[in-house]
Parts: sequence; structure tokens; C-alpha cells
Amino acid sequence: MTTEWWRGAAIYQIYPRSFADANGDGVGDLRGITTHLEHVASLGVDAIWISPFYTSPMADFGYDVADYCDIDPVFGTLADFDALVARAHALGLRVITDQVWSHTSDQHPWFTQSRASRDGDKADWYVWADAKPDGTPPNNWQSVFGGAAWTWDARRGQYYLHTFLKEQPQLNIRHPAVQDALLAVGRFWLDRGVDGFRLDAINHGMGAADLADNPPAPPSDRPRTRSFDFQTKTHSQDQPDMLPFVERIRALTDGYDARFSVAEIGGGDNDAVRKAYTAPGRLETAYGFDFLYADRLTPELVHDALSQWPGAPGEGWPSWAFENHDAPRAVSRWALPADRDRFARAKIVLLAALRGNIFLYQGEELGLTQVAVPFEKLRDPEAIANWPLTLSRDGARTPMPWTVEAPGHGFTGGDEAWLPFGADHAAMAVTAQEADAASLLHWTRRALALRRAHPALRLGALRFIDAPPGVVAFERAHDGERLLCVVNLSPDPSRFAAGAAAPLLSHGVAGDAFDGYGALIARLA
Repeated sequence: MTTEWWRGAAIYQIYPRSFADANGDGVGDLRGITTHLEHVASLGVDAIWISPFYTSPMADFGYDVADYCDIDPVFGTLADFDALVARAHALGLRVITDQVWSHTSDQHPWFTQSRASRDGDKADWYVWADAKPDGTPPNNWQSVFGGAAWTWDARRGQYYLHTFLKEQPQLNIRHPAVQDALLAVGRFWLDRGVDGFRLDAINHGMGAADLADNPPAPPSDRPRTRSFDFQTKTHSQDQPDMLPFVERIRALTDGYDARFSVAEIGGGDNDAVRKAYTAPGRLETAYGFDFLYADRLTPELVHDALSQWPGAPGEGWPSWAFENHDAPRAVSRWALPADRDRFARAKIVLLAALRGNIFLYQGEELGLTQVAVPFEKLRDPEAIANWPLTLSRDGARTPMPWTVEAPGHGFTGGDEAWLPFGADHAAMAVTAQEADAASLLHWTRRALALRRAHPALRLGALRFIDAPPGVVAFERAHDGERLLCVVNLSPDPSRFAAGAAAPLLSHGVAGDAFDGYGALIARLA
């Protein structure tokens, strides 16, 4: 049997506003992406995932969609998108698009019609509810971005639900017509040649039908910067009633050849939810936030996350990411400045060795750091609302440095980019690293090439091995091939007896001695 292309794939996330600007307006666009697809293909990834580029008023920079089947002019046209897909496919890259189906923009025609009357065709396409007798919202649910998850609408004389911004009203996915409309959107893009979907915040798509109050969260030593943090989301997300719609999504993609979907499953302890969404007949894979917001990368974290997905019969397929457009850059979270270069190499080795699909975020191959964007230049609505307690998402969304030369660093030919460049990013530019055979960019290519060449890394079982404190070690095995993977996640030297294993990729390792952040992948006899 032929293994599905996506199983064990490496997928590269592109945040289009910040990848490459072809028209000089300071905002990245589809033609800019197309121009730089050779760089992406050179990494050895299997696919790209492109964050939203649809028509949007940009209250949440594309995650508030006003037209699911058109391109926002800031990004280009449908013809530009078709050219992007054609170029990607010519380079051997699959194309995954973001589908934001839990909510729309408040400027979407569906919402305009829904709020106009309680009796119209789309009156029930969003989650509306009457006020309590005292005029307060229907329940205590809180928005992810802070404050009540309900906004009063005088035209309807009701509250509407929004899990995120008030400009992002929640769709009523319980309604069969809403499901049909969303599946028609999916069919539109599949017919255009996309290879699958990343389903944004899909487990937020349906709350409890009775709108019961959420209970308070138990005491915790973690800081609570938003009202959202004070509740356990028992009734506002992760509802099993969502799963029949998930099965309809899978039935849609199964009608096309070699398509693939990945669910973003937000929340804390979400392994059970991810397994439910990836059970037979549902989605191919899902990823959670095991690593994305962790303040430390430890062997215990790796063990706990991977052990939840041992490959039992009927179990879905996991996916992992260390960075994305919502999470702070990993090298800034997990290593001191003096250690970042060697840590970045160890991190890439670990990511390439994990069982499941892996996601790289644009600039991760360069070791880009989190940027401290000053308040007056913030664009992220969550960061502005919760300043200064919430770490800005903008700090991970700053433009890609393609060249060393200022001011546009190859990202834009205009006078100014939509977000500032990191002060240390020019030295990490693609052209600078291309010219340095010892750069992280070349190291990333080596790690991904090894993953692609060895089925044990893409498909194999994973078995953890006892290791000294600060070191994570495991074996990957498939079809007679056995590989040893050892990464020192500490800045301090350590020792691990690799025995007669033959090194395939090694950094900071001499025999049994591992430097701080030393890493090894070796073939076992």
C-alpha cells in the first residue's frame, strides 16, 4: 500500500502579510509568496499552509472573513492565487489553506442579513440569545481576547456570541444550512486545486445548546491576564455535537484525490479532543498547543506530549509545532541570547525527529527572534486591549528579512513595512545565511532532508530511552530501520552512551559527550 503523502509531512506556514511584498505597499501579498516559493521548496518541506488571504476588514488581520470565496485586494486576486498554486505544484509543494469556519466578520453579508431581522433567511445563521431579565448577557462566557463573549445588537434586540473580537460573530454551525454553506466554500477551494485545509479554532465552533454557564477555573499559579483565563470552558467549546460536522468535512475532502485537513485544537488539556477529531472517518490530523506556549522545552514536556500518541489501533495522527503566528518565537522563549544559535540547531533536530506531522513557521529556519514591538506600532488587537500584560502576537509576525540591505530587507521595495523589522533580523537574512555553509538555514535543510530520506523518522514508532537530566532520547523504528535520536535540551554539557550507533546528523557531540544543546540522530545496528 502507498503511504498517504501527508503522513509524516513537514509543512511550512506562511503568514502572507509578512512573507514578501511584491507591490511595495508594505504588506505581503500572494505574488510575493509565489516569487519566493523556490526558497520554501529548497528546505525540503512537503507543503505550505497559508494563513487567511480572503476579503476582510482586517479587524483580526484576515481571521475575520467578509467573503470566503474571494481575495482581499491587499493580497491580490484570484488569478494571483491560481498562479501561486500552479507554481507550488510545479515545485512539488502541496498547498493548504486556512479555513475560518467558527466565525465570520461582522461585515460578511450573512451577518448583515442575520442582524437585520429575527425572521429573515439567515436569522439563525449566527448564535443569538435574549438578554437576562436584568439586561445582562445570556451567560458568563468570556471572549479569548478579554471581556464578555456577547455583544448587544439593538437592531435584533438580542446579544450575539463572539468567542474572539466583537467583529467576529460566531456562526451557528448547528444549522444545516450553515454547514452546507461552509462545505460549499471548501468545495470552491478544492476545485481550485488546493490540497487541503487547516481548520482554524475548529473546536470553538460550537458551544452547548443550552448556553449553560462555565464553571470557574481551579486555582493556578499561572498568571491570568484575561477574563477568559478565569473559567473552565466546559460549555463554550469542545462540544461532541460538533463531530458530525467534522465527519461531513472529511466526506467532502474524500471526494477529491489525496486531500488532507488538520484541525487547530485550542485549549489546555486537549489530547482527548484531538483524538476525537481525528478518529476514523474524521480529520486526518490535529495539533494543539503543547509546545506553542510552553515557557520551557524540557524532556518531560516532550515525553508527556508524545506519549499521548503512541500509535494505538484506531488512534489518529498527531501534528506538532514549536512556533506560529500566534505564539512567541521559540528561540526567545526557550534559550538565553548567548545560547540561541546552538539551541536553534538542537530544536530543529528535535522537531525533525518527532513522530507525526511537523510545522515550521516562516523564519524559523533562520532562527528569527521575538521582536519587542513598541505600543505605538502594535497592530494586534489582543495585545492592544491587554497591554502590557499580554505578549504581543505582532512580535512573531514581523516581516521576513530576505536580504541584509535596509530599509526593506528584500521584503518590500516601499518606504515602510506594516510592522517593524527586528533589530537583529538583518544579520539572519536569507541571503546572508545562503552564503554561510554553517548557517542555521543550511542546517535546517540537512535535518529535513534526513527526515524525508528515512521512513523511520516520517512514519516509525517512537520509544523513549532513559537519559540523564536535561536530555531527551528516543528510538524511531520502521520496517527494519532503527534510528537513535538524542537531544540535550540543557545549556550544560552532559553524557549519553550512544554505543555503536552510526551518526547521520550531529551537532556538539563527540563520542558520549554532548555539549549544551548537543544533538544527534544516528543509525542503530
